[in-house]
Amino acid sequence: VSDLRPSALPGSLDVSRSMFDLRSPPHRFMKRYDSVSSVPSSTSSRKDSQGSNRSLDTITLSGDERDFGRLNVKLCYVSSVEQIWITVLHCKDLSWPSSCGENPRICVKGILTLPKPVHFKSSAKEGCNDIEFMETFVFAIKLQSLQAVRLVFKIQTQTPRKKTIGECSLALRELSSQESSHWLDISPPSK
Repeated sequence: VSDLRPSALPGSLDVSRSMFDLRSPPHRFMKRYDSVSSVPSSTSSRKDSQGSNRSLDTITLSGDERDFGRLNVKLCYVSSVEQIWITVLHCKDLSWPSSCGENPRICVKGILTLPKPVHFKSSAKEGCNDIEFMETFVFAIKLQSLQAVRLVFKIQTQTPRKKTIGECSLALRELSSQESSHWLDISPPSK
């Protein structure tokens, strides 16, 4: 992560001025630096989050790296009645295999990974770029039980046949009475 605030350290690179000032001569844009190690990086190769170099062409073309979309959910824990409130708001930029057809019916299945898992499912909506669900699920579960589990979401097609096309999850360690909004990146379903 690059800190774009002006730095007070002597001799440090002023990133906000040198990289983004378009009045600078063009030769100042010839070298790019990796923000973590300050090693020059070429335009075709960059370090990914695991630290390995991969060609940008590979990232763009690889089926595993394509964007599967994002899921927006809100969470709240009402301690006075020991209830968790889970609101599935919407899916944005969702992609699905062509085998599912042009506009499959899509739903979100949720799982609280307790020793005895709790399952819930949204209604099915027509697949599009931005699917609104706006559905809230309420479960009476003690906070201590929830803080050690994950909330898993499976994005599923209902037509032409039932199939999981993506999934995402969220740890529930920091549940509070203050409603929190989360954008979760959807990844390919695990095998």
